[in-house]
Amino acid sequence: MAGASAGACRRLKLFRYEAPIVGFHQDEVEHWVADLVCGHSQHVRHQPPWQNRQWVVSEQGRFEKTGFELDCVECDAENQDVID
Repeated sequence: MAGASAGACRRLKLFRYEAPIVGFHQDEVEHWVADLVCGHSQHVRHQPPWQNRQWVVSEQGRFEKTGFELDCVECDAENQDVID
């Protein structure tokens, strides 16, 4: 799957891939998770003062972030050896 997910992401620099958000879901404890185009996911919590993401608590805010690119740490990890 490393090749498939890396192809959906855009490599910015060594071991860093950015993937657009294509949707959202809540995990088992109702924290919001962004679904990325590469098939991976990333938590997008609003927990002030550490993480200020007020947009994630409203449906409109999440809708407006669709297409926003996040660093996909799973693609980063899967593709560490590509450049070695």
